[in-house]
Amino acid sequence: MISRRDFLQVSMAASALVGASGFGNWSRLAAQQALTQDQLLQFDTFGNVSLIHVTDIHAQLKPIYFREPSVNIGVGGNRGAVPHVTGADFRKLYGIDDGSPSHYALSSGDFSSLAQAYGRVGGLDRVATVVNAIRADRPDALLLDGGDTWHGSYTCYHTEGQDMVNVMNGLKPDAMTFHWEFTLGSERVAEIVEGLPFAALGQNIFDAEWDEPAELFPPYKFFERGGVKIAVIGQAFPYMPIANPGWMFPEYSFGIRDENMQAMVDEVRAQGAECVVCLSHNGFDVDKSMASKVTGIDVILSGHTHDALPEPVLVGDTIVVASGSNGKFVSRVDLDIQNGRMMGFRHKLIPIFSDAITPDPEMTALIDEQRAPYKAELEEVIGQTDSLLYRRGNFNGTWDDLICDALMSEREADIAMSPGVRWGPSLIPGDDITREDLWNVTSMSYGKAYRSEMTGEFIKVILEDVADNIFNPDPYYQQGGDMVRIGGMGYRIDVRKPQGERITDMTLLKTGEAIDPAKNYVVAGWASVNEGTEGPQIWDVVEAHIKKLGTVTVQPNDSVTVVGA
Repeated sequence: MISRRDFLQVSMAASALVGASGFGNWSRLAAQQALTQDQLLQFDTFGNVSLIHVTDIHAQLKPIYFREPSVNIGVGGNRGAVPHVTGADFRKLYGIDDGSPSHYALSSGDFSSLAQAYGRVGGLDRVATVVNAIRADRPDALLLDGGDTWHGSYTCYHTEGQDMVNVMNGLKPDAMTFHWEFTLGSERVAEIVEGLPFAALGQNIFDAEWDEPAELFPPYKFFERGGVKIAVIGQAFPYMPIANPGWMFPEYSFGIRDENMQAMVDEVRAQGAECVVCLSHNGFDVDKSMASKVTGIDVILSGHTHDALPEPVLVGDTIVVASGSNGKFVSRVDLDIQNGRMMGFRHKLIPIFSDAITPDPEMTALIDEQRAPYKAELEEVIGQTDSLLYRRGNFNGTWDDLICDALMSEREADIAMSPGVRWGPSLIPGDDITREDLWNVTSMSYGKAYRSEMTGEFIKVILEDVADNIFNPDPYYQQGGDMVRIGGMGYRIDVRKPQGERITDMTLLKTGEAIDPAKNYVVAGWASVNEGTEGPQIWDVVEAHIKKLGTVTVQPNDSVTVVGA
């Protein structure tokens, strides 16, 4: 008799072969630039339960360009494992043809030319079309939002998240969990959550004073779908007070809370749950680790690290699904649940090619209504770019190179620091840079650009601390985004070394001199988690810089030497 795990393995393999999770399959059949909505939505309905997953939208209401990372280093047990495979290696792993739609959607190579061929991606009116099509096929499908939704744009900042709340309410999700939402401040989050028409979940959101579950965020919710009793358990970002300003949400504590997660799984199973879904904002490596420690979870819908994988990863009996970011993808997962057990699944990562998918007219009208009061500001052109502007990558991206140049120029600094956040759409050469584009990569509620003096020794401490948040071999200690971006300084990093020994050969680029541990350097940066940070807003700093340049050209950045990757 075939074991359940073997059955799931066979289900995954068969799914890839027939194209149910083979995102690359239709790409081989479709002529370049000849995509159709029907091709994108084609799916062989399976089992009795359907899940729809979106995550890390970062307030992107309209179609955008978004380049996937060319560098995504895995360490420890995740070295060389997805999602830490990029470029040609990624395409080879999944059988993706060069120049295909899958190449453009999932890989970074030849991005500018492929972007011109295939156009923009995303747009929540196109996402609505996809969601509605899945619901037409499976009317009781669950739509689950993995968080990082009410953050990341001009209109989101100026409405304190209300634009995204209004649009997502129109999409009618069944539940969500959280991360950047908390940077609106706990009072504003409470105000929004109390009015949501769907579940706001977080088994790991606790009252900081009493160290007990926060009443505003229940750990789970039950749904009856397809004759199956489903429990959805929320998992908010565990490291809020480390990655973001804790003073903005002092009432709450977070953490992974494995023991409580196991208790919640056991509790819902005891109450008759036949299928357990974890709606997570842990990050993919953390989710894989959690799946190996907590038993009884059928599906983890992963968020936070913005990974887009054409097939789920199987950890024991748990499938882990990664659905990308910025509204670029929607995942559909069909499950066959029999007698309280998941007997198989089919999955498809659906790319939202905005030119191929007809926008839902009601959602388009709703989006335009949110944007209308700010239309002139959003569309104002502040410059042009001759370079591909993107953010993703472990060590640098051209958007942050530009931001660091602006900080050094406008704030008269020796060195600049820009946080290694993953959000922010791309622009291709020849594009205008509008105010909306600039805010898409700078918008946050603590965006002041500081200017201070730091010793060389302290700069090294910062780099070592951030590096350990990314390259600690235990995923549970990986608490950051990507590496802090540095302008005006170069260094060498050995990702294999322990904390305190990774960073060497720090050099001030304008003189070529080694950074002196005892010497003070003027450092400009932004997004400090410290309360009371003073300085102009980062978007004003960068806008002034771009206006002076007129046309932006970002030079290749080879200031970081990486070994041990």
